[in-house]
Amino acid sequence: MPIVAQSNETDWVSRFADEVIAEAERRAPGTKTVVVASGLSPSGPIHLGNLREVMTPHLVADEIRRRGYAVRHVLSWDDYDRYRKVPAGVPGTDASWAEHIGKPLTSVPAPAGSPYPSWAEHFKAAMSASLAELGVEYDGISQTEQYTSGVYRDQILHAMKHRAEIDAILDRYRTKDKDKGEGKEKGAGNGKAPQKGQGQGQKQGQKKPEEGELEAAEGSGAAAEDDGSGGAGGYFPYKPYCGGCGKDLTTVTAYDDATTELTYTCTACGFSETVALSEFNRGKLVWKVDWPMRWAYEGVVFEPSGVDHSSPGSSFVVGGQIVREVFGGVQPIGPMYAFVGISGMAKMSSSKGGVPTPADALKIMEAPLLRWLYARRRPNQSFKIAFDQEIQRLYDEWDALERKVADGTVLPADAAAYARATTTAAGELPRTARPLPYRTLASVVDITAGAEEQTLRILSELDPEHPLASLAEARPRLDRAENWITSQVPAEARTIVREEPDTELLASLDDEGRESLRRLLDGLDSHWSLDGLTTLVYGVPKVMAGLEPDAKPTPELKVAQRAFFALLYRLLVSRETGPRLPTLLLAVGADRVRKLLGA
Repeated sequence: MPIVAQSNETDWVSRFADEVIAEAERRAPGTKTVVVASGLSPSGPIHLGNLREVMTPHLVADEIRRRGYAVRHVLSWDDYDRYRKVPAGVPGTDASWAEHIGKPLTSVPAPAGSPYPSWAEHFKAAMSASLAELGVEYDGISQTEQYTSGVYRDQILHAMKHRAEIDAILDRYRTKDKDKGEGKEKGAGNGKAPQKGQGQGQKQGQKKPEEGELEAAEGSGAAAEDDGSGGAGGYFPYKPYCGGCGKDLTTVTAYDDATTELTYTCTACGFSETVALSEFNRGKLVWKVDWPMRWAYEGVVFEPSGVDHSSPGSSFVVGGQIVREVFGGVQPIGPMYAFVGISGMAKMSSSKGGVPTPADALKIMEAPLLRWLYARRRPNQSFKIAFDQEIQRLYDEWDALERKVADGTVLPADAAAYARATTTAAGELPRTARPLPYRTLASVVDITAGAEEQTLRILSELDPEHPLASLAEARPRLDRAENWITSQVPAEARTIVREEPDTELLASLDDEGRESLRRLLDGLDSHWSLDGLTTLVYGVPKVMAGLEPDAKPTPELKVAQRAFFALLYRLLVSRETGPRLPTLLLAVGADRVRKLLGA
């Protein structure tokens, strides 16, 4: 089917889809398949910042697919990149893994206890499982397999033949760097740093992370990317992995274009050899040449990159000239994407000093919600993913959006983001049949410690006219809320209901305090539902003030309500705050509430 651009100003995804379709048609009229691309380096846990590298082209590809066109989403696993460092906090590793620095990621042992054969496969597996849960359809390509099988042999020989032209392109930016007093870009590796646009850490000029959170972002290490310069025998855009120690600490000393004979030495172990590059498959193009080579080879029309790639001399900027002048290709449409922030990460027990992964997020939130966070913001807008109490507000916002979608009051852009979150071109993502409020579910599992019989009793009493038949109706949201309580809420913040009444506090109450408790207890039976108890606990202070139960709150009344709520919390859970009182009362049960309130 020939590709025809459609004008759609509804949201950023549609606008990019329009541009990509038009660009594909411009390159090759009658094109039947559009190629978009992502790249991930499994050098450690692949986190939520890296996920934007995949979700941005996925959403655009899915929109194009919805329009009836064929799309290929190429996900390059950059598993032939060098192992740069031992990430902190990875279970099953210790300082001994440093001996593998410089080897391909697929040649580094997996963490101890892993069922996978290599470091790369270990971290690819976790990300692959998350992408499947998120409904991301892609064509995964191992760069180890591509290079070691000789798939890129012609491209490598072409780059070596045109090394002078490549060096000249790179030198334009080296000169600019020198003019600024920054010097030549340096780097020991032949691949990009942790990820193309996202990692953890902070570079000069980036916004400092706010206290209590970490930015899940680091650039591709543009200033540390090896461009192949600095060799004793001149410039070479190819770096072999050593035949002696397996590391990339090698220097090409000679190359013959006619015979393709290449000589290199290893600074790590002293090994040296001469090979025929036309037959040799143990090495790769340096990153600033490798990336544009792949654009041309795959025919990529759309690929985003991180904010660091907007700077002069970055891989994306330089790659645009190399792909055109050396490989005869076209640079893809490449929107810049901004940082993904994490709130509440300090409470995480699973991260061990690292940033959270998609798997971590999917333990506490459903896949459509996580998709929505990436779909509703333009790529150049930063946003945060909540692991703290903010996740409850986020779910409230999501549920409000669902109600607007259901009643037809939703704005077009919000409707588009919702549709992209809940469905793909292949169909709907799994969802909770009875999506009860997340904050309510979290409060219930907090109080019941996950006891299913008690949890079902409480949830069934939330709406007596439409009781929950089984916990399966509330899943998977119920499980996500339970995971959040058990993994993200500190033990000291968990809710523990008193076993016995606080007789000392009850005895100290004045007449007004005792009367407010009596009015609450008298209304329990007739208000025993979530909505009914909400009316009751807010209404008691109003009646005590001589007002009607539905009276509008005044500043004075709000003070009285807060004092009443604090009293109830102290009598029920020995603190002045806790889960929402209507939920807490339902969870405790009417008989136990009466006992603890002195009835």
